Amino acid sequence: MSEIVTEGSGWVEQTADRAELGVVFEARGRKRAAAVEALGALVAGAEKGLGLPGVTVLSRRLTVHTEYRSNKPSGCRAAEHLQVRVADLAVLEEAMSLLLGAEPASFHGPTWSLAEPELVFAQAQQKAVADARRRAEGYAEALGGSLGGLVRLSEAAEHGPAPMMAMRARGMAEGGPDVSDLSLDPEPVRVSARCTTTWTLISD
Repeated sequence: MSEIVTEGSGWVEQTADRAELGVVFEARGRKRAAAVEALGALVAGAEKGLGLPGVTVLSRRLTVHTEYRSNKPSGCRAAEHLQVRVADLAVLEEAMSLLLGAEPASFHGPTWSLAEPELVFAQAQQKAVADARRRAEGYAEALGGSLGGLVRLSEAAEHGPAPMMAMRARGMAEGGPDVSDLSLDPEPVRVSARCTTTWTLISD
């Protein structure tokens, strides 16, 4: 029995409903204890932003090491790396403003994502299968036959969620910088699926 093998793809876009932020605080001192103490004061200044409803600290990582100048110890540097998730986007601006107001050494984000990507992925799967079937039907017609039943389906690696264009955010938190002109509204996240299908070909 003849078979037709086709690939199908489908994607769905949905506005992000959560974001992740990466924040690093650094402090220096002549000795390790002094560097860690200074770092603690910096991180304490960020706790108001980290304690907002809907804000979760996913991880904290501390590094402390000696710095050298001309091959001689010149002091110590301590750093705390924070990975933060904001599940309530209504507080995102305030959280960012408060964290930036605490003077981090570096800040990156937001990285947009979906709380339940599997629900969107199910829709993308349906579109991928429909696309594969349409392609198979076209080949069957081109061969002067018709499409039979599905013999086999395998899933290809889907594309990761991909953020699209950003929009506009407004406002600032008390004591923090104004982030209203930084275009930080939630972006659409694209979730894709791909599959390979095998169908029987019915000859007319």
